Amino acid sequence: MKNTESVLKKIENLQESASSQLKNNADSNVLEDWRIKFLGRNGELSELMKVMKEVSSEDKRVIGPKLNQLKDNLNKLFESAKESSAQNLNDENSFDITLPGKNLSYGSLHPTTLIIREICEAFRSMGFQIHEGNEIETEKYNFDLLNIPSDHPARDQWDTIWLDLKNSNDKYLLRTHTSPMQARIMEKNDPPIRVVVPGKCYRYEATDATHEWEFHQIEGLAIDKNISFSELKGTLYQMARKIFGSDQKVRFRCDFFPFVEPGVDMSILWEGKWIEILGAGMVHPKVLSGVGYDPNEYSGFAFGIGPERVSMLKNKIKDIRNFHANDLRFLSQFVS
Repeated sequence: MKNTESVLKKIENLQESASSQLKNNADSNVLEDWRIKFLGRNGELSELMKVMKEVSSEDKRVIGPKLNQLKDNLNKLFESAKESSAQNLNDENSFDITLPGKNLSYGSLHPTTLIIREICEAFRSMGFQIHEGNEIETEKYNFDLLNIPSDHPARDQWDTIWLDLKNSNDKYLLRTHTSPMQARIMEKNDPPIRVVVPGKCYRYEATDATHEWEFHQIEGLAIDKNISFSELKGTLYQMARKIFGSDQKVRFRCDFFPFVEPGVDMSILWEGKWIEILGAGMVHPKVLSGVGYDPNEYSGFAFGIGPERVSMLKNKIKDIRNFHANDLRFLSQFVS
């Protein structure tokens, strides 16, 4: 007769051995080998259960339930491992390597950046250089050197954003236009000059579908001897044809800007209507004198374009506020 304690120890050892060998084995072939070894007709569990023939009736009451519990435990281990193996197999098969990959989302340039580059490229092809300027300006460059003294009524058009900078003798503001770069470039360079200056501007005004307090401008300046108004018209007309097409119609009308004389606005014929896209004119003699140029020797023209307005026309955008709303539904239309 087998010793009861010895049999119980074998049951415990078989449980531990079976659990240990099944752990982390999800391969179907390994599972089948495990089943044969422990649960098969000639497996270790069957061999251990033969001991029931040799024990007394009293010992059977102790050993029998333990063997039945061991059998249940091993079957549960096997079924659980089989389900886990099937799930892993399904997960692997659910990925079809023959399917095409997913398209990745790529960013793109902002529509304002795109139109600024297009306009600047149009002028670059005509011999203009591209400069950038500072967005914080002094009263001197933003107004005084552009023939807009403190008592000039034109300042009312630029009721703007002044900066409270400590320990400064100058008055600073966020520039209201890109025109201050006219004076800065002329101060540092001798003619001939042909430049365009794109950049941000800021004005304190109410916003609506066609006006923003923050917007972009592209300033243009050409200075040389004997530059005439006809060259201004020819340059801007050529720009319009490059941006809007070779058959684009253009109209010039008289307008007033303190830093040019005479001044004009330029409009294009768009969907049956004349739409203004820029202001321009011949550089005022006081502006030339203010930077040390002799107005009797040099002349030139200047212009300022609103690139957002040009983009609104080209892309049929109804509201200028879309350019600053960060709405992906709007911006994704410009992904190249």
